[in-house]
Amino acid sequence: MDLTPLLSWACIVFTVGMFSTGLTDLRKMRESKSADNIQFLPFLTTCLNNLGWLFYGTLKMDHTIIVVNVIGALLQILYIVMYFLYTKQKRLVMLQTLAAAAVLICGWLYFTTFLTEGDARLHQLGLTCSVVTVSMYLSPLTDLVAIIRSGNVQVLSFPLTVATFFTSTAWVLYGLQLNDYYITVPNTPGIFTSLIRFYLFWKFASTNQSLPSYKPLHV
Repeated sequence: MDLTPLLSWACIVFTVGMFSTGLTDLRKMRESKSADNIQFLPFLTTCLNNLGWLFYGTLKMDHTIIVVNVIGALLQILYIVMYFLYTKQKRLVMLQTLAAAAVLICGWLYFTTFLTEGDARLHQLGLTCSVVTVSMYLSPLTDLVAIIRSGNVQVLSFPLTVATFFTSTAWVLYGLQLNDYYITVPNTPGIFTSLIRFYLFWKFASTNQSLPSYKPLHV
């Protein structure tokens, strides 16, 4: 039985759902007319990651990867523009955005000018995107260590944790179905980090019941 179409839809639905969690931050910015207490770099790095995977999906002619990352990139661009409108640190945001654009242009020139062979370009691009994705999944580990020490899970978003778990699982199964380890391997850490978060919610939930509800910040 070919599960590829089912897994493809699962990847699209879960991933778009995960990207849409940023709409919460967008609503906060519009209501408060401020970008305080909202992180900018996750929007920027996710946008770069989306564009990298979009290029990979285009070279591989994988419509699932293309659709997901077109939607993801457009959402991240929306978040970036809105953040710029409401932040007080416009110069810093502009410099970070220009630096990201420079990295993107250099990467584009490298993969389109110096790597002309299709297979070599696809493999190197897949490896690059995999490394970036793994680093994004593992970057919150330092925050998780701090949460374990403090016993306070209020800074974790449970909906985002659920979305990350199902998204990572769907992509791992999709990658296995296609025998594409550039899809399977980088999404595996997402499953493990989500399981760690679930454990933290279970372990510290009772100790946090008397505290105010957690704010759905990205961790």
